[in-house]
Amino acid sequence: MTPPEAPKDGIAAQGETPPAVSVCLEVLKKRSDFLAAARARRLGTGAMMVQARKRRDDEDVAANVIRIGFTCSKKVGNAVARNRAKRRMREVARLILPAQGQPGWDYVLIGRKDATSTREFAALQGDLRYALRKLHSAGG
Repeated sequence: MTPPEAPKDGIAAQGETPPAVSVCLEVLKKRSDFLAAARARRLGTGAMMVQARKRRDDEDVAANVIRIGFTCSKKVGNAVARNRAKRRMREVARLILPAQGQPGWDYVLIGRKDATSTREFAALQGDLRYALRKLHSAGG
């Protein structure tokens, strides 16, 4: 599948490359990063819990990077249900965070039982927008 900005014939002219399909966010993988976010700000919405923390200047991460982590406990359901919830949260983050997230921050999205995987997608997006607005207005 070619991105919509790609040439119609699928062949780019010399020196032209089609833009990336999506903006990449750096993904949290270390347990220590998740624990640091858990000690910071948090806000629960109908479909997820959002944790956010401003990184310190001495951390070994570029200041203009937005990092994001996803997690679902076994309370959400079996592996299929947890993976579905995380896929939905990843897509919402991909759509919302580049515009409304702040560089230099780490975010962790935590799925909720019977809500994350069944909530209407537009409402899921609204939940993340609302959480980011509240977390960032809480005093920088």
